[in-house]
Amino acid sequence: MSDSLEARLSAVRGHIAAAEAAAHRPKGSARLIAVSKTFPAEAMEPAIAAGQRLFGENRVQEAQAKWPALVAAHPDIELHLIGPLQSNKAREAVALFDAIHTVDRDKIAGALAEEITRQDKRPKLFVQVNTGLEPQKAGIAPREAAAFVERCRTEHGLAIGGLMCIPPAAEAPGPHFALLAKLAGEIGLAELSMGMSGDYETAVAFGATYVRVGGAIFGSRAYPPSA
Repeated sequence: MSDSLEARLSAVRGHIAAAEAAAHRPKGSARLIAVSKTFPAEAMEPAIAAGQRLFGENRVQEAQAKWPALVAAHPDIELHLIGPLQSNKAREAVALFDAIHTVDRDKIAGALAEEITRQDKRPKLFVQVNTGLEPQKAGIAPREAAAFVERCRTEHGLAIGGLMCIPPAAEAPGPHFALLAKLAGEIGLAELSMGMSGDYETAVAFGATYVRVGGAIFGSRAYPPSA
């Protein structure tokens, strides 16, 4: 597994570098988050040995079981929460993660503000935007994004670093990435979390500062059967 994972990780890094060059962007301006959800802790070691330090998880509980020992052994690891956050998990999320990409409602903003103050720990925060207005998907509507970011700043005292999106699976991602970049520019945010295994090169072309790549690095996921 080590050799194949290292080769896949190297290939993804190469594709990101090529996309940066094609877009006339500085090398390293798009940072790779290796999405490690559902994979066990031992599967992280080859990626860590290959120099990967940014990792993404979807669930707070899974990350709590997997990452503390790895972070203790490798203190320069950055953990990013890229899945939905429930307000009752805000305390654990602030304690564990260096960045949270899925701030999408006032209840979450308030819970995070309370924990950030209590713990004196300030993860980088992204507002998730539902660019496709999909009813089953989390995220603030694009037309409400600016007002929500302003509320996060003024009512909750949060420093929002950027925007995040997950385009609809059946649509071309480019227009959604362009919309997110436009919104971020209008709001005055520098960071864009967008692009996954199937479209991260397109995301880099549209200005992504973080891309979230899982399957292209770790391979196919074996999800547990539903109860």
